[in-house]
Amino acid sequence: MKSKKLQRKGTRNVWFLSVGLVIVSTLLIVWFMPRTDAFNYEYGVGQPWRYGTLFATEKFNIQMSDSAVEAQHDSLQRVFQPYFNVNTTVLPAMRAKLLAMEVTIDGRTVQVQRDKVMRPVALHAAALLDSVYTRGILSPTFRDSLLTEGVESARLVRDNMAQSVPLSSTLTQQLAYRFIVEHTPDTAMARLLTELNLNTVLEDNLTYDVLKSEDELLYLKSQLSTGIGFVMANEKIVDRGDIITPETYLKLRSYEKVMREQNAENERLPYIIAGQVVMVLIILSVLMSYLHLFRRDYLEDMRSALLLYALLTLFCITGSQMVTRHFFHIFALPVCMLPIIVRVFLDSRTAYMFHTATVIIISLVLSYPFEFIILQVVAGIIAIQNLRELNQRSQIIHTALVITLTYVIFYAAYQLTLGVRLVDLDRSTLTFFLINGLLILFTYPLLWIIERGLGFVSDVTLVELTNINHPLLQRLAAEAPGTFQHSMQVANLAADVANGLGAKVQLVRTGALYHDIGKMERPVFFTENQSGANPHKHLPAQKSAEVIIRHVAHGLELAAQHNLPQAVRRFIATHHGAGLAKYFYVTYCNEHPDEAVDRRQFSYPGPNPETLEEAILMMCDGVEAASRSLSEYTEESIDALVDRIVDQQVADGFFTECDITFRQIAFAKSVLKERLRNIYHTRIVYPTLGES
Repeated sequence: MKSKKLQRKGTRNVWFLSVGLVIVSTLLIVWFMPRTDAFNYEYGVGQPWRYGTLFATEKFNIQMSDSAVEAQHDSLQRVFQPYFNVNTTVLPAMRAKLLAMEVTIDGRTVQVQRDKVMRPVALHAAALLDSVYTRGILSPTFRDSLLTEGVESARLVRDNMAQSVPLSSTLTQQLAYRFIVEHTPDTAMARLLTELNLNTVLEDNLTYDVLKSEDELLYLKSQLSTGIGFVMANEKIVDRGDIITPETYLKLRSYEKVMREQNAENERLPYIIAGQVVMVLIILSVLMSYLHLFRRDYLEDMRSALLLYALLTLFCITGSQMVTRHFFHIFALPVCMLPIIVRVFLDSRTAYMFHTATVIIISLVLSYPFEFIILQVVAGIIAIQNLRELNQRSQIIHTALVITLTYVIFYAAYQLTLGVRLVDLDRSTLTFFLINGLLILFTYPLLWIIERGLGFVSDVTLVELTNINHPLLQRLAAEAPGTFQHSMQVANLAADVANGLGAKVQLVRTGALYHDIGKMERPVFFTENQSGANPHKHLPAQKSAEVIIRHVAHGLELAAQHNLPQAVRRFIATHHGAGLAKYFYVTYCNEHPDEAVDRRQFSYPGPNPETLEEAILMMCDGVEAASRSLSEYTEESIDALVDRIVDQQVADGFFTECDITFRQIAFAKSVLKERLRNIYHTRIVYPTLGES
C-alpha cells in the first residue's frame, strides 16, 4: 500500500491536473467562440427557412447584392479619372540629349548635331517629340493595369490646370517610338532614325498623383448608393418554412451585417466573454466532478484525462469556427466521433457524459440549438450502444451507417412534428448528414494515431495480438507447449468471467495469452512442460524460487522487445502479484525450521492487480494451474479447489488495490466451477468387442 505522504502527493497532482485541464480547455474554447449572439443562422436562396419567425429588432437598409455592388464598382472605374502631373522639364532635356547623341554609321562615329546626314533626322525626331510629350508618356505596366480595370480617362495637370484626356491617347516609351517612326514617311530617314535607339532613351513625363487620385476615388464612392430599400422595426423578415427568395436573402444578409456590427461594440464585448467563460467553465467543472467521483483512475492516468479534454476542446473549437466563418453546415460536424473514441479506449458512461457536454457547448454558439442538441444526443447514444467492443474494422462502417440513418430518420420525424411535409424536407440538410457519416469513417485512422501517440490500446489491436500466428505465440507453442495450452485455457476461463462481470473481455483474453511468455527462457523448470525429469530435484529451494520468479521479468523483457501494449504488459507483471513462490517457500521453511526466512527471496516483484481485468486473470490463472494437480475430478473436489485458491488470494490481500467487490468474486468463482466441471466431466468407458 502507498504511504500517506505518497497518497497526499498523488491527490495534489490530481487536483493540479484537474484545475489545469479545466482552465486551459475553457480558455481555448471561449477564445474561438463567436463574440456575437445575434445572427448565427444558415440560409441560402431556394432553401426553406428552418428556424422560427424572424422579426427585425430595428429599422435597417437593405443592401444590394454583391454582383450589383460589383457592377457599380465597374461603372465607377469607367468614370474615375486618375490625376497625372506633367513634368515640363523632360521635353527640353530630351531634345538636348537627342542632338548631343553620338552614333556609329558605316564604321565611323559622328555627333548627331554636327553631321549633315544625321542632323536632319534628329531635328525631325525632336519636332515629333512635341506631339509625343503633349500626349504624355507613362509606365507601360501602370497604363495597362488602369486600362484593364476599366479606367477610360485621365487628368493631366500642367501649371495647376487639369486637362481630361482619353487614357488610351497616352503613350509608353515603346508606343512613343512607334509614333515617331510611323510619322516619318521618308524610308531613308526612317532607316537612319533607328540608329538613334529612341526607345531606349525616351523618359516618362507623367507622374501619378496619389493624393488627388485617391480623393477623387473616395468622392465617387461616396456618391454610390448600395441601398435598395429598408425594413421597419418589428417587421417580419421571414417565417418558418418559407422558401428564401433573392429578395429575402438580401434582407437576411443586410440584417446579419447590422446585428454583427452592433454586437461588435467594445462596451458589450466584456459581458459576452464573461458569459461564455462562466457557461463553459460550469460545464467542464461538472465533467471534472464526475471524473473525481466515478472515474478517478482517469485523472491518475494523465493520458486518459488529456484525451477526454483534448477531444472535447477540439470539437468545440471546430464547431465554433464552422458557425463563425460559415464554411460548412454544423450538421456536417462528426461529433459522434468523440463518443466512439472514448468508448473504444475508456468506457460508455464517460463517453456519454463528454459527448453530451460537447453538444451543449457547441449549441451555445447556435441561434436555434434545440434541433442540434436532440439530434446529436440521440446519435451519440446510438453510437455508444453500437460499439460495445471494437474488434473488427467493419464495425466502424456499420456504426457510421447507423448514425447517418439515425440522423435522417430523427430529423424527418422532428420536421413532421412541426408540420413540414416529407416532400418539403431540406435536401441540403440530408446531404450534410451523409457527409457527416463519411467523416465518421475517419475514426479508424484517428484511433491508430491515438494508440501510437498516447499509448492506448484498442480492441482491434488486441484481436490482432490474439492471432496465434503472432511470433511470440508461435514461439511459445514451439518452446513451451504446456505453457501455451495453459495460457489458452486461462484465456477461455478469463473471457467467460469477464463477459459475465461486464469487464473488457478482449483485453483479458489477450493478457491471458501472453501472461506466461517469460517461461520460454527455461520452460523445462515449469511442470506443464516437463515430461519426466524435474530439474528442481537438483536445485536448492532458493535457486528454484529464483528461476520460477524470473519468468515475470523475462516476460516483461520479451513484451518490450515485441512492442506489446502497456495494458498487456500489466497482466504479465500482476498475474502473481506480490505473492510467494509458495511451494519452494514452504519447502525451504521445512528444511530450515530454526532459521528466520527472508520472504523477499521467494516473493514475486508485483505489483498486485489494480483493475478488475487483472484480478480476473489472477483468479483464473491460479485455479487453472491448480486444477491440474487434482487426483480426481468430481464436483466436490473442483468446488473445493476454486474456493480454496480464490479465498486464499483474497486473504493474501491481492485484490485490495483494485475495484472488485465480494459479489463479483463470488460470481467469478461460480463461473470457474461450472467451466472446470465441463472441462473435466467424467467420460463413459467404451466396451471392447468380445472374441467369438
